[in-house]
Amino acid sequence: MSLPNFTFSTTAEEVADALAHEIKGKNVLLTGTSINGIGFETARVLAKHANLLIITGHNSERLKRVEEALEQEVPLAGVRPLILNLSSLAAVRKAADEVNAYPEPLHVVIHNAAAPIGGFKLTVDNLESQIATDHVGPFLFTALLAAKILASGAAHYTPRVVFVSSVGHAAGDGVNLSTLKSPDLATYDSMIAYSQAKSANVLTAIELSKRSKGLINSYSLHPGLIYTNIMQHEQAIAGLKEYSFLGPDGRPNDELEFKTMQQGAATTVAAAFDPRLDDKPGAYLTDSTEANDLVAPHSSDPAKAAELWTLTEEIIGEKFTF
Repeated sequence: MSLPNFTFSTTAEEVADALAHEIKGKNVLLTGTSINGIGFETARVLAKHANLLIITGHNSERLKRVEEALEQEVPLAGVRPLILNLSSLAAVRKAADEVNAYPEPLHVVIHNAAAPIGGFKLTVDNLESQIATDHVGPFLFTALLAAKILASGAAHYTPRVVFVSSVGHAAGDGVNLSTLKSPDLATYDSMIAYSQAKSANVLTAIELSKRSKGLINSYSLHPGLIYTNIMQHEQAIAGLKEYSFLGPDGRPNDELEFKTMQQGAATTVAAAFDPRLDDKPGAYLTDSTEANDLVAPHSSDPAKAAELWTLTEEIIGEKFTF
């Protein structure tokens, strides 16, 4: 059966329905599922088709609300909550131990969680919070789950790892490798830190696909401009106004074309399941289709991707092996 062409206005529900056969029977782990975010919408449409959907959050009460909302929407869904704080390497290891104890393999891991855009903040591991939560934590989590991800591979199926990045990956010069291990308050800018974290997502997807040598297909994506809870975070508003994503009133800039939450989650679902991407490992997507031509040079440089990978291994204190 031929698949439809997805566009800017395609919703996550429409993508999931079109790819229902691909999603059926799959076990999916999705980070960052807060209500009023694209992660929740992604979870909502996947819960209707997936065999198992592992949802994560660092706050137990909020995670419980997400679980209850999904169960109300899809009563028979196989939803399993997992406490995960991506800003702490110890917490990531604890969550990975729990997942590795599950009997099921993992077909798809979707890294949707992101730190709030805001003032300079160090994690318990003395890393800048955005790069820690958006890149280092997901890198470690994926490395620790690699065996379980690889276990889902078959002659007719290659497991996937998806990184929700942003068009912001193109801003500035990309990841500053010199401050990754030693964050510098004097040079910190919240929006630059955001763009660096998103650039790291794109580079990691490319390098993961390369290093796995066909055993894992990884993708990054721009979901579109969406007025999510991230944009509504108090500390983020000033920076978003400065870069004209938000108007003077703190609402979405009318001169920009925003997506709805339903449209914003569509590209994540496509990256995770569209079989037309099988021969495009490492691809960057927008509007649910491959868009490698839109990737900034500093976010697709093979040498920088390899250097970022090695440096991140140094930070986590272990090798990412397959």
